Amino acid sequence: MSDPTVRGVVHVVEETKTYGAKGFRKRLVVLEQDNGRFTNYVPVEFTQDRCDTADGLNVGDEIEVTYRLNGRKWQKDPSSEVKYFLNAEALSYKAVGGGDSASAADANDQFAEASFDEDDIPF
Repeated sequence: MSDPTVRGVVHVVEETKTYGAKGFRKRLVVLEQDNGRFTNYVPVEFTQDRCDTADGLNVGDEIEVTYRLNGRKWQKDPSSEVKYFLNAEALSYKAVGGGDSASAADANDQFAEASFDEDDIPF
């Protein structure tokens, strides 16, 4: 079974935050999805070493994130209310829909691979 994905436009990229004595790291990225009737905002969390992979993200980038759902139970003490939390932990991402930058990269690759004859150089 493959991990699920979510696609959207980057709306927010927070700075990496460190928690606790062991130095747990977390970085929130919010994706925006417009379905025509309303805008959906999907928070995904990059954790530990994956925080650094989000350095390349910019607001407005269209990406697809592969994620894993994590849930946990929290209760302050035995007599208090039990609460449940759910988060989407980002495993990886890839840029999608960026036709202009991909075309420019392809054109540069083709130019770099072009062969030439030294006798044709005008200088």
